[in-house]
This record gives sequence, C-alpha cells and structure tokens, in this order.
Amino acid sequence: MIDILIRHETPADILAIRAVNKAAFGTGAEAALVDALRENGKFTLSLVACLEGEVVGHILFTDIEMEPGGAEARILGLAPMAVLPAWQGKGIGSALVRRGLEDCQELGYRGVVVLGHPAFYPRFGFTPASRHGISCVYEVPDEVFMAVALGDAELPKGRALYQPEFEAV
Repeated sequence: MIDILIRHETPADILAIRAVNKAAFGTGAEAALVDALRENGKFTLSLVACLEGEVVGHILFTDIEMEPGGAEARILGLAPMAVLPAWQGKGIGSALVRRGLEDCQELGYRGVVVLGHPAFYPRFGFTPASRHGISCVYEVPDEVFMAVALGDAELPKGRALYQPEFEAV
C-alpha cells in the first residue's frame, strides 16, 4: 500500500484540485463545478489525497436538500471524486471515500448519496437509493444513484436535490 496523506483542502490546493479533476475526467466540466461550488460557499467537505506533497486525488461533499424537506434530512452528495490517471487503481479513491464518509458521520450527517459507478461504490455500503425511498432529481438509471446511511442513522425519504451549480455539468 502506498503512503497517502488525506487532509482537508487548503487555498494552496485549488490549482492542483482543478488539474486533478481535469485529468481524471478528461474535461474541464467537473473542475469548473468544484470551482463554482467553492466560490459560492456550497461545499461541506473537500479532501485531498497527497503523495510526497503532491495532490493526486480529490473528493467533494455538498449538502443535499430533500423534497419534502426539513432540517433533519442532513444528507450530503458525494461529487466529484477524482484521482490522477497515473494513480488510479491504487486505492487512493477508496481511501478518499472511506475518510470522507467518516468525516461526514463525525459532522453529524445521516447519509450520503452518489451518482456513480455501480461496480465501485457498493464496497463502501452504497446501495441503490430507491431501496431507501430516495429518488434523484436527475433522470438516471437506478443502479447509478446510490445511498449509504452513516452509522445507525436512518436515511430520509424523498427526492434528492443537488446544488444548482450541478446543472452546468
């Protein structure tokens, strides 16, 4: 296993985070999304994975509003998660997800939803959100919109609404 440091982003990481997202996704859309969420104060948790002082991975969590809602919903959306292509498949993304879920639970959140790869996220406890009574504001296949409860929390039911900045992706 490689010696990876996972920590909260700092202002000095912004350019590296942008580069990681561009390289991982092959487009600037996710990098622009992260920048917009940061500029608008819309993210809850942003972590970087560092190897020998270089940012090689990034994960972002934003508040999700539930419809019908209420302050008790307290769930987050995981998006995006990116690792530089040269470092993919080496456990960095998994380490980011694990640490992110731990931090989200410590912050008092009940759960996390993700629009993601159905072969990757179930290893962290994610299952189709529909099984929890959660639907997505976007029309996506059932198997790619997943949710996980944190600790012994019960997930709120309803439609998950992402921050408006996601409309640009």
